[in-house]
Amino acid sequence: MPFIPHTQADVDDMLAEIGVPDIDSLFDEIPNELTSDRLDHVPEGMSELAMLQHMAERAERDQGYTCFLGGGSYDHHIPSAVWDLTTRGEFMTAYTPYQAEASQGTLQLIYEYQSMMVALTGMDVSNASVYDGASGLAEAVLMAIRANKKNKSGRVLIAQTVHPHYTQTTRNIVQNQNVVIEALPLGEGGVLDMSALASIAADGNTPGAIVIQQPNFFGRMEDVDALTNWAHQQNTLVIAVVNPMSLGVLKPPSEWGEKGADIVCGDGQPFGVPMASGGPSFGFICSRKEFMRQLPGRIIGKTEDLDGRTGYALTLQAREQHIRRGKATSNICTNQGLLVTAGTIYMSLMGPQGIRETALTCHRRAVELQQRLLQIDGVEEFFTGPFFHEFALRLPIPAVQVVEAMMAEGVLPGLVLSDFSDGNLDHAEHGLLVAVTEKRTNAEIEKYVALLTQVLQANAGSNNAQAGS
Repeated sequence: MPFIPHTQADVDDMLAEIGVPDIDSLFDEIPNELTSDRLDHVPEGMSELAMLQHMAERAERDQGYTCFLGGGSYDHHIPSAVWDLTTRGEFMTAYTPYQAEASQGTLQLIYEYQSMMVALTGMDVSNASVYDGASGLAEAVLMAIRANKKNKSGRVLIAQTVHPHYTQTTRNIVQNQNVVIEALPLGEGGVLDMSALASIAADGNTPGAIVIQQPNFFGRMEDVDALTNWAHQQNTLVIAVVNPMSLGVLKPPSEWGEKGADIVCGDGQPFGVPMASGGPSFGFICSRKEFMRQLPGRIIGKTEDLDGRTGYALTLQAREQHIRRGKATSNICTNQGLLVTAGTIYMSLMGPQGIRETALTCHRRAVELQQRLLQIDGVEEFFTGPFFHEFALRLPIPAVQVVEAMMAEGVLPGLVLSDFSDGNLDHAEHGLLVAVTEKRTNAEIEKYVALLTQVLQANAGSNNAQAGS
């Protein structure tokens, strides 16, 4: 709707009506040490024309690169129909469906999304999305603390093999809510250290929840069956962080161990959402039926009207703006609905078989590239063991040098592990995390191998020359 700013006379009249001298008085409950009258790092404004030119120039920087980046955001093929439909006005400009009778199309789409996410994860119920995978994990942690009636410790274990950004986001969100986050140490092979669980069980203060990522941040496969069984023996809830594309080939979290995971979350970016320099995306949360009322966000239900016609409704909406108020489980307002629309259309177009074939192709191409790279002198596995479509290499020179050299030739070779390490990973500066999707062609794989070979040979030659001098 159009926005018409208030005149100073309007402002003065309103302040006089409520009996305060100025606008600052409306915020007098904020401590002085938290206020600032300067924004030193905000640049000067620019005209619309200058802004568009600036954004176009920035966008051109992303063109022409072959992408082997991963770490939670992946360069998958997006069928043209996904965004042709998603950007229709009915979806693009639709707001939160408060009035169910007027929002049947949006509600049906969200219902279909929830149904497909339940089928994919094997869980009982799905919410109508959250902001992204990282905030989804934070919400899942809070949900687990509320839901675990047998354990009120407020203690949550997060494996160091979980994406560092997810862990940091979770800490930021829950730190003032009496939740204690503790790290499960990284063990051999890029998976968490199982021996640490014995001491945790022995101290008598068992955690209320444990967070396991599969595949983990390094691309490796955790022993999710043993971890899930151990957690349930301690009356600890299991939060699974998953890449939804991997579920095309890996068993769903509902089948982990004897009873399965309790809550599942992750990022929906692989399903029809472009990388877009890191966002936006959408997060998902699914759970067992008994935890349904602890789910943040909304749940859409299917019903019939008095004439027997199918209808869709906001079955559960535990937001603070609704009847729950102070007892709300979440303050989620927008739910990244446009991105969910893209994800729903993507899943509908691909179907179970399409997602499976995509996942298998990703894995096959990743194995092919890894095996080729390991034949280069000085290149080793950073961690040994199975992976899905992402793996870590140990290079003979700092990884940042390789990244800079290969980017100059139009290839984004991967993520430097030291950028994601807080000191818990030895030789992280020589680590490179490489992701391969179904989009990568044989020619692109050949180019990657050739470029890395050239970069390392050039570096070896430079070192030899320096040694000779």
